[in-house]
Amino acid sequence: MAAIIILVATISFGLGRLSKIREEKTPITIENVSTSTEITANSSNKNVTKKMLEQNLGKISQPPKIFVASRNGKKYYYIWCESANVIKEQNRVWFSTKEEAEKAGYEPAANCKGLK
Repeated sequence: MAAIIILVATISFGLGRLSKIREEKTPITIENVSTSTEITANSSNKNVTKKMLEQNLGKISQPPKIFVASRNGKKYYYIWCESANVIKEQNRVWFSTKEEAEKAGYEPAANCKGLK
């Protein structure tokens, strides 16, 4: 009987912790991209910064540039991929479409989900 009580208490504590973690996360919101670039970045997305998103979504006259590659590399990534965050700012090359990146001679990165 004591084992059941301890098990139930442990599970309840774990579920309580999970629900608290979910409440603390702030979702990413984009409101009316054509007139506003108000973006709230999720704090768990370390290097996909508010600045990066504003730079790319704020350019209303052209489609948002959501693909990035390194001048020194051969692969392109979504801006939210972990490997894209390693590329130094001065070495970044931006693209709006996969076709544009491939036309420039880059290949999709295998470790970035959704590119292949």
